[in-house]
Amino acid sequence: MTKTLQVLLAERPTGLPTADTWSVVTTELPPLTAGQMLVKISFISLDPAMRGWLNDVRSYLPPVGIGEVMRALDIGTVVESRHPDFAVGDTVSGTFGVTEYAISDGRGVQRVDLNAASGPTWLGALGMPGMTAYFGLLEVGKLQPGDTVLVSAAAGAVGSVAGQIAKAKGATVIGIAGGAEKCRMLTEELGFDAAIDYRAGNVLRQVREVAPDGIDIYFDNVGGEILDAALANLRRGARVVLCGAISAYNEQKPPPGPSRYMSLLVFRASMIGFVVFDYADRYPEAGAQLARWLAEGRIKSREHVVEGGVAQFGDTLNMLFTGANTGKLVLAL
Repeated sequence: MTKTLQVLLAERPTGLPTADTWSVVTTELPPLTAGQMLVKISFISLDPAMRGWLNDVRSYLPPVGIGEVMRALDIGTVVESRHPDFAVGDTVSGTFGVTEYAISDGRGVQRVDLNAASGPTWLGALGMPGMTAYFGLLEVGKLQPGDTVLVSAAAGAVGSVAGQIAKAKGATVIGIAGGAEKCRMLTEELGFDAAIDYRAGNVLRQVREVAPDGIDIYFDNVGGEILDAALANLRRGARVVLCGAISAYNEQKPPPGPSRYMSLLVFRASMIGFVVFDYADRYPEAGAQLARWLAEGRIKSREHVVEGGVAQFGDTLNMLFTGANTGKLVLAL
């Protein structure tokens, strides 16, 4: 028998999750049966989408149930196996949850090579954030060389990769982030052509100053007023890619819709939402290309790794909503 510390959903939060949202318990896992393996978790991915999974509403995934282990994508090591395809010592990635140990039947589990990249990078640029940026920009946004691309939450896990992919494909890239240090990182380290500090105010005017001819693609991770600022600065035929709306995730009622939506008509533009899981059969294609760009130095992976235990999950998750992280947020056990 293996004992494991786990984080369960205790109650659905109103607004920002608090300590009352979670229950940290010790559970004794049952013995393995045929076709199962035991995984010791090393890294837990923290993503803005997790906040949506706590709401009891219809979405692209069912909500986490009260009393259930919090859903999370992890990197871990197989320490016991009765599965024919996984051996003790294999490093694997899967949705094991916020737990120290997990039993898995292998569905949705992939081996990862830590000689090729670190665990946090497999959860970042080579994981779901990288896949989201790749398909959102290239398939949904239909990026073309010479496009002017605006990315919100550009210092985050998805936005930082999306901007770098756009640069690798020959676009002019403008990032929106919070604070001078994040903006400096975008231009000096990640190669963005310009960066806008939304905390400086009047994002609409700032976008117009750096992109006076308008933008071809807006990759939206934020929603709200920043979405409106982008809509006011479109170019004819522009594509607005709806990836997320982190500004509204902790609101107690749905925020008002974009006030400048008629720009879509004026500029013959489109606004399309997507979920990366729709491209699951093409993950190997995206992973191979992202790995090549990383090896060539055309994109860089930025991770914000917090060392601790699963009991720190709640406080670490909230860093996403206070702007405390830069790049992919990972909890290292």
